Amino acid sequence: MSETPSKQSPRGSAGPLLYIALGLFAIGLLAVVAIFGIAGLTDSKPGLWLYLLAMCAPLGFLCALAHALWSGRRAR
Repeated sequence: MSETPSKQSPRGSAGPLLYIALGLFAIGLLAVVAIFGIAGLTDSKPGLWLYLLAMCAPLGFLCALAHALWSGRRAR
């Protein structure tokens, strides 16, 4: 007997968790660039909100890691 192929291809869609992870990571990296840009170009200190936004980078990394572990190996 032959098994019917699954509806999802081996290279299926990325899923919403990966898109959330990429967005959070990009926001965090932009905040880090803004912190260094403000500190290097002006005499003022960056705001607290930029430091809080910079914490999105490791949060996005953790979400991407969770996505990789969750969708990495499927049961046969």
